[in-house]
Amino acid sequence: QAVRTALVKTTASGAALSDEQLDHAVRQLVAQAIAPGQVIDVFTAAGISKPDISILSDQFLAEVRGLPQKNLAVELLRKLLNDEIKARAQTSLVQARSFLEKLEQSVLAYQNRALETVQVIEELIALANELRAAQQRGEATGMTTEEYAFYQALEVNDSAVQVLGDETLRSIARELVQAVKGNLSIDWMVRESVRAKMRVLVKRILRKHNYPPNKQDQATQTVLEQAELLSETWAGDEV
Repeated sequence: QAVRTALVKTTASGAALSDEQLDHAVRQLVAQAIAPGQVIDVFTAAGISKPDISILSDQFLAEVRGLPQKNLAVELLRKLLNDEIKARAQTSLVQARSFLEKLEQSVLAYQNRALETVQVIEELIALANELRAAQQRGEATGMTTEEYAFYQALEVNDSAVQVLGDETLRSIARELVQAVKGNLSIDWMVRESVRAKMRVLVKRILRKHNYPPNKQDQATQTVLEQAELLSETWAGDEV
């Protein structure tokens, strides 16, 4: 009922829900759900089966598509996708950047009225499917999460890079993980001398495998950014 009250005000005008309105409505609903003497399954209360939100399952996406409050469906998908992308950003810099850009483009088009509500719902559902497919592709490579993250940092979709062949690119990714992880120090991100050494190591591996010279600088920078992303996890493992 608390959520319905917030929805009616915005649905009537056709305006999208603001983050503040959504958060307020959710807080009210959660407060009711944990009231003494009664626990409410909020998905059941909303008429939605318990979803596997972590991978945005087909069943859950179908149920969101069928929600009568289309503005709510848009905001729900936006929030879930944004959270999923943030989770990916903890391990894969390139993948997170790509999906965040797509999400922002769809949301901006919706806010500028370039897309109708039903259209943006379909775009966001398609993006959710892309996220899941990307995860499955990574698992299918047989590489570790770290290796696949560095693999993506090599601009593998660029035609000049693809000529090296997938096996070579996988080998580069594995060597990069070993080299970067083996030369990591606690303060490497703030010491330029250590960063310079790391940059030399990365470029040496790229040259060894005949990585396109005109692509090496950008790939090196992305690899170093990816290494920074994973450095805290690696440092914790060393401890």
